[in-house]
Amino acid sequence: MKGTPEAPACGFSRHTIEILGYQGVDPSKFAAYNVLEDPELRQGIKEYSNWPTIPQLYIKKEFIGGHDIIVSLSETGELAEMLEKEEVLVPEE
Repeated sequence: MKGTPEAPACGFSRHTIEILGYQGVDPSKFAAYNVLEDPELRQGIKEYSNWPTIPQLYIKKEFIGGHDIIVSLSETGELAEMLEKEEVLVPEE
């Protein structure tokens, strides 16, 4: 992402973090990397995923998509299903 979860540096990163929070992603099962601090990572992640934009979401090392895909998956409920299946949500009490 651009920035950090606590201080996103672009609207797309901010919205992605909001979506993940709304979905209930467990912070202990989540990692974010600020590509603005590492140009090599920024370029490398685009090449690795063959996806031109940041942020990018990976679940259990599998590339899911960029902001537009995350929004779409969230709207259809598919993102919630993926996150629950991979057990990355905060456990219900």
